[in-house]
Amino acid sequence: MLTKRDLLASLLGALALAATPFAAIAQTADKLDVVATFSILGDLVKQVGGDRVSVTTLVGPNGDAHVYAPTPADGRRLAEAKVVFANGLKFEGWIDRLILSSGTKAPRVEATKGITPLKGEDDEHGHGHDHGGLDPHAWQNIANAKIYVANIRDGLIAADPASKDLYQANASAYFAKLDALDTEVKEIVARIPKDRRRLITSHDAFRYFQDAYGITFVAPQGVSTDAEASAKDVAKIIRQIKREQIKAVFVENVSDPRLMERIAKETGARIGDPVFSDALSAPDGPAGTYIDMMRHNIRAFSTALSS
Repeated sequence: MLTKRDLLASLLGALALAATPFAAIAQTADKLDVVATFSILGDLVKQVGGDRVSVTTLVGPNGDAHVYAPTPADGRRLAEAKVVFANGLKFEGWIDRLILSSGTKAPRVEATKGITPLKGEDDEHGHGHDHGGLDPHAWQNIANAKIYVANIRDGLIAADPASKDLYQANASAYFAKLDALDTEVKEIVARIPKDRRRLITSHDAFRYFQDAYGITFVAPQGVSTDAEASAKDVAKIIRQIKREQIKAVFVENVSDPRLMERIAKETGARIGDPVFSDALSAPDGPAGTYIDMMRHNIRAFSTALSS
């Protein structure tokens, strides 16, 4: 026969089990809802926010933010968000219109705040493609990625002061990983013969990488993918490849491969492994996170330039 104590323990156990789903729902609902404009930025926000944030990324893996067309669902996501994270430097030419149409009251955090921007190839030819003559691909320098992380940390703290310690700890831990990655990239570049540190990519997305690590990049397209390379530009690059005996061309995951295949065919340059410039791969791909992306790219460059 059950005693009163046994009955009470059984009742409390049943109540605990019944409450579990509601507790889980409450915990999920308590997360800070934020929006990031594209996949690389979304990953950085996740690294800082951890389990405290729920991140919605507008332009997902392998997506091209240069030519993205927002949907009504994107407007609803912004309206529900507590913070909106954008790259800045006019990378997302559509973001101002989307914010206005969504009616969101969420603060916008520009991850490139405090970064000294480089001029893009488009500016030198007089057609800025809405980037205002600036190269927006600042994340290609790992030192700049640390600035992104600091801006993300500060934006999350402003929106959620109670979780300040968590965001600071996550950011500090990630800074250490970025420092190690930066050292790894420099060590790999140092092993590439200096006279081989030149390559071709689909569009001009690696100027910050070039400035930081000493590999020269040439591209038929400018800093944006929203305009096709002219026949004149392609012919110029083909002559340059032949003249300088550039060994490798690389196709980015956001670019049409046909142009690079044509250039490789006409010059004899080999096509290296696909690289990732403006977007991550799918999570199970070779560039599912920012760190994976940078590591994959430098290894692809090194393999092609060292052989």
